[in-house]
Amino acid sequence: MSLKIAIAQINATVGELAGNAARIVDFAQRAKARGAHLLLTPELALCGYPPEDLLLRDDFYAACERELEALAKAVDGITIVVGHPAMRGDERFNAATVISGGQRIATYFKQRLPNYEVFDEERYFESGAEPCVVSVEGVRCGINICADVWEPGAADMAREAGAEILLVLNASPYHIGKQQLRAEILRDRIAATNLPVVYANLVGGQDELVFDGGSFALDAHGEIRCQLPKFDETLEIVEFQNGALRPGVMVEEQAVEAEVYRALVVGVRDYLGKNGFPGAIIGLSGGIDSALTLCVAVDALGPDKVRAVMMPSPYTAEMSLADSREMIRLLGVRYDEIPIEPAMRTFAGMLEKEFAGLSADTTEENLQARIRGMLLMALSNKTGSLVLTTGNKSEMAVGYCTLYGDMAGGFAVIKDIAKTLVYRIARWRNSVSYAIPERIITRPPSAELKPGQTDQDSLPPYDVLDAIVEGYMEKDLSPRQIIAQGYAEADVRRVVRLLKISEYKRRQAPVGIRVTQRGFGKDWRYPITNRYRDPY
Repeated sequence: MSLKIAIAQINATVGELAGNAARIVDFAQRAKARGAHLLLTPELALCGYPPEDLLLRDDFYAACERELEALAKAVDGITIVVGHPAMRGDERFNAATVISGGQRIATYFKQRLPNYEVFDEERYFESGAEPCVVSVEGVRCGINICADVWEPGAADMAREAGAEILLVLNASPYHIGKQQLRAEILRDRIAATNLPVVYANLVGGQDELVFDGGSFALDAHGEIRCQLPKFDETLEIVEFQNGALRPGVMVEEQAVEAEVYRALVVGVRDYLGKNGFPGAIIGLSGGIDSALTLCVAVDALGPDKVRAVMMPSPYTAEMSLADSREMIRLLGVRYDEIPIEPAMRTFAGMLEKEFAGLSADTTEENLQARIRGMLLMALSNKTGSLVLTTGNKSEMAVGYCTLYGDMAGGFAVIKDIAKTLVYRIARWRNSVSYAIPERIITRPPSAELKPGQTDQDSLPPYDVLDAIVEGYMEKDLSPRQIIAQGYAEADVRRVVRLLKISEYKRRQAPVGIRVTQRGFGKDWRYPITNRYRDPY
């Protein structure tokens, strides 16, 4: 007895129902041509994930229903398992329907609805309560959806209903270390049920989320028998023969730096591509953050769709100009230099009376950033291209950024990349092909808003800053616990204070790609008005 299962690692677009259905049909036809008996699609593949408040609209369910019916009629000669939203009376469900011979033969409703991190499924769906087991080529296949396998219950019910293998539809977003966590969780279910698992995951970018694919199959002993690549649409077949999974395609894991870089590239490519932007504009500074952002944009879109703009001030070092020009030569994008000194003089003149008798401070520095932001947005308005901001997670955490200045733009590429990781990724990118001049990586980072300025004039060293931010923001450690790890109390107090008072800035920041378990986005919801003080 043999069942050939095709895993459809699909890049679905939220709301593009006909396009997603056509993609599923195409995968089904290709799978059938390769001898597959069954095609497994990702969670909510028909409508894309997450549809968010589209799921509160009755017309959205009606449109999905029509598309599912048309899809069923378009596929023959292969069984397909399609993820989609479903409405039954007044109740809404996260569903998977099994289609064979043009007919829907079974529908499963997701039982475990995640309501943590970036997930809000309890807002939209009711929980299912029944297992779903279907026979394909004589093999009894149990159906689960994503969070169903992250805790006991749903998989056990499938086993009790006679399942011999578990097919799991997933829309599991990427973060560093997620793949290892998925495998560990699945091994717990396998240990309890003795069922092998085929895991099909979504791939592609959706706003701040990136889905990495990385679909896989584990045998009844928890051993990986098939591993698909990350960040690429893929169709592969795994065979279940005589009660066991046979070895299939095996793709090796990548280094963290390579993996995160791919996530950034996919995030930029899909955000601009799916939203119809013709290209990207980046304010180049000669620093590491804008350099890495430029590399990502070029690798995501191609050099012909990327424009870099250098906007020097009287405080811009000559090396910053030289390094920016060298990087442009290496990457081959359009490059313009627009000095901002004339605008600085104009603003100084306009404000001279108001500022009389007052010392220069960060106000004048912020004006420089806002002039640059205004120029970039003007170019964006005129060309239709999207401004990619270049601020990193370390800066976003402590407010080392200017509202309506360097925060001005439409998409924050490295918003969830700590400064220390920025350097690691930049060195990795140079190992692929030399693109970032070495001096950009080795020189002390500076905003260059006044003479001789460096970031460490007003911030702790980045290795210290990043560790404190990670402990407090990503791991919910208390200041006491962070201090107990060996960090100076003064540094911890300073960083935690800056993190809290910068919340109003982060609320106004553009959406950006999430690569950690907790980013400054959907999974960070702290009040702006907040008088809670952590005990020390």
